[in-house]
Amino acid sequence: MDEEIQLINTNTKNEKIKKFFLDNKKKLISSLLFVISILFFYFIFLEFKEKSKIKLAEEYNKITTRYLVNNKIDTKNQLIQMVKKNDSTYSPLALYFLIDNNIIEESNELNELFDQVINKTNLETEIKDLIIYKKALFNSDFTSENELLKILNPLINSDSVWKSHALYLLAEYFFSKNEKEKSKEFFNKIITTKNSNSNIKLEAQKRLNRDF
Repeated sequence: MDEEIQLINTNTKNEKIKKFFLDNKKKLISSLLFVISILFFYFIFLEFKEKSKIKLAEEYNKITTRYLVNNKIDTKNQLIQMVKKNDSTYSPLALYFLIDNNIIEESNELNELFDQVINKTNLETEIKDLIIYKKALFNSDFTSENELLKILNPLINSDSVWKSHALYLLAEYFFSKNEKEKSKEFFNKIITTKNSNSNIKLEAQKRLNRDF
């Protein structure tokens, strides 16, 4: 008797499952096709992205290997266009090449490219913080105190690995301006900040012992 009841229950369950699939056949097929389509376009996107990255790599290598001092204008324009592509690898590299080879001398123009990479390129946090630090370093010789602090605030108010570098840059900046109290304040912040870079911390301590 129990076996018969169990058989009936099993058959009923199977009938319900069969009926569900029959009643929802169109919806299930549509859902399956939708998932397949999503996967298809996702893999197409990945392939396109990979090809674009390879193309950018070839373009970057071509520009930089052909670079000549007397051909700065062509190199400058090509690298600026690469910066504006907002690629996480080659936009920063193009910016660094422009800086390292003094291809752009106008500070406003270079700062615009810094902002392009910082604000419009999808970067890992540490890479973005490094570029912010490089922007501050570039501007430190001629910018105002307020402007330099504004640039470095994202690092100073964070737990970034570049925080101690930012503090050291500010300490040196104020020391060069003969504002020793402000300089001392930033050297001390390096000493008291958790996870400060050990080498930066050692240098800060040396400066405090020697100059204050």
